[in-house]
Amino acid sequence: MLLTQTHTVAAGPWARETGKTFLSLSVEQDREDDRYTSLYAEYGLSPRHTVGLELGHADQDETSALLWFQRVLDNGQGPDRVSVASGIGAIRRDGQTVPVGQISAHWGRGFDRFAGGGWMTVDTRIKVAGEMRTEWQAPGVSVSYLTPETSAKADLTLGLKPRAAIMLITQLRLEQRKDSGFSAKLAGSVVQDIAGPAKVELGVIAPVSGDGEPALKIGSWLEF
Repeated sequence: MLLTQTHTVAAGPWARETGKTFLSLSVEQDREDDRYTSLYAEYGLSPRHTVGLELGHADQDETSALLWFQRVLDNGQGPDRVSVASGIGAIRRDGQTVPVGQISAHWGRGFDRFAGGGWMTVDTRIKVAGEMRTEWQAPGVSVSYLTPETSAKADLTLGLKPRAAIMLITQLRLEQRKDSGFSAKLAGSVVQDIAGPAKVELGVIAPVSGDGEPALKIGSWLEF
């Protein structure tokens, strides 16, 4: 089963260049024909600030939207880059819309002495979504209220650029959810330049631990 709020491409700790936009549209589908479609967008507000939008829809009648703001913490000196972000949004599930909030921390480092150069990142997130509960206090009398549903994620990413027009990306995705417990997935993808600022991404996702089915991913990137 593909879960909503699936991972998307992200800039990690690096701010988007001021005035520049990044867009990614992707689809993941597993062998049970469960499908997750996502749209990811970033816009550079300043040298230290980036704003982003994440939209997602799963076949299990679940749709999500998250608007976030990221700030770079380091001074640009040295090899390490660090940033933090926070976001708010909503999830529509089973005909009900509930709020969601997220905080995240990001670390990254680029390198150029191996396999044509590349980068490594660690992205951690804590997301709190409202969960609607209903209690029957008497026959015909019920009370509905929101309770927090918390999930924690960590993505460890290694990217290589063996050629100017190709990127190879490997990612270990770790997640702890209240409903499904701990899970780990290994994802690998190839990103190829196709024309101008456009790129295409092809990848596979394999479960290592916990719930999940192998899935294929296809996506497109656009920077302008």
